[in-house]
Amino acid sequence: MKRHSENKKAGPVGPSQRQLRAGELIRHALVDILREEELADPALQGVSVTVSEVRMSPDLKHAVCFVEPLGAGVTEGAAEHIGEIIAALNRVSRFLRGRLGKSIDMKFTPDLKFIHDESFSSAA
Repeated sequence: MKRHSENKKAGPVGPSQRQLRAGELIRHALVDILREEELADPALQGVSVTVSEVRMSPDLKHAVCFVEPLGAGVTEGAAEHIGEIIAALNRVSRFLRGRLGKSIDMKFTPDLKFIHDESFSSAA
């Protein structure tokens, strides 16, 4: 008789359905918050940000948010500008987390970490 551990495949395991559902819930809520709120950081004044994906940790307490600033890729020095925007988002992440806690119904509001989404530039 085989044990349960012998029946499992030894391949990479993707995110669970629960992680995917929570990630989409947080992505939609973040989009609404970023659209409606005026953030005090000067690097974020007048900047539109696209949240393309949110990846949740297995315990749903940490979220990695992949963002792309709109219009940042067309100017010279765009890499520095994108870096400033990502750093500013990480600075205001505690404020965003507070707003997120009011708009979602989860046991824990996850910590947010923002990363530039490279998939847009690689697709071009």
